[in-house]
Amino acid sequence: MSHGDWTWAGRRRVDRVTAVELIAHRGANREAPENTLAAFSAALEIGVEGIELDVHATADGIPVIHHDPVIGEGRTPIADLSLAAVRSQGAIPTLDEAIDLVAGRCRLYVELKAAAALDGVLSRLAGREDWCALHAFDHRVVAAAATSLPRLPTGILIVGRLVDTRAVLLATRATDLWQHADFVDNALVDEVHAAGGRVIAWTVNGRERCLEMIGAGVDGICTDEPRLLRTGMA
Repeated sequence: MSHGDWTWAGRRRVDRVTAVELIAHRGANREAPENTLAAFSAALEIGVEGIELDVHATADGIPVIHHDPVIGEGRTPIADLSLAAVRSQGAIPTLDEAIDLVAGRCRLYVELKAAAALDGVLSRLAGREDWCALHAFDHRVVAAAATSLPRLPTGILIVGRLVDTRAVLLATRATDLWQHADFVDNALVDEVHAAGGRVIAWTVNGRERCLEMIGAGVDGICTDEPRLLRTGMA
């Protein structure tokens, strides 16, 4: 795995790259609480190619980083709370803070967890398309993002195996397939590459599992163990 050796032309990758991106899942979450600035800082120190994080929007429209749609003992929806109220629940960073921290030192992969957060997220990623990207399980918001910011790399999240992966990539204009690792094989990777896209396998932990994904030809590996994989694959 190496740094900075792939480029984009419009919304499609120019060259087939042999290196595999190492992407820290919610930051280096084994070294600091997930989805926190501390976890992102640890990932940067490790030297990852990418950081993945989850975004919701507060009631006052601020994109904040948190996996679940609810917080606190009362399990209150983030969408019902102001930023100040969310802050009162703990160290929950804003997307702005993560952007300022990363500042182009690696790619920032934003998983959109709530459609209501789309406009706020896109306004912050605009002008940063060379090092930011967006992906989601809701493929409708991926298509909407591609329309709003045509240069922004986007991805569709998949757990199972699609009958026609190429058709979905084309329909959403996605650049990446975020595929659960259990469903990754050479045939899938070949199909996606033939469509001009990339495959990012998630969530891949352990050296042997990592080697399996590299053998399948994936372009990125999203992991909870970036330090282990970085040192183990060096």
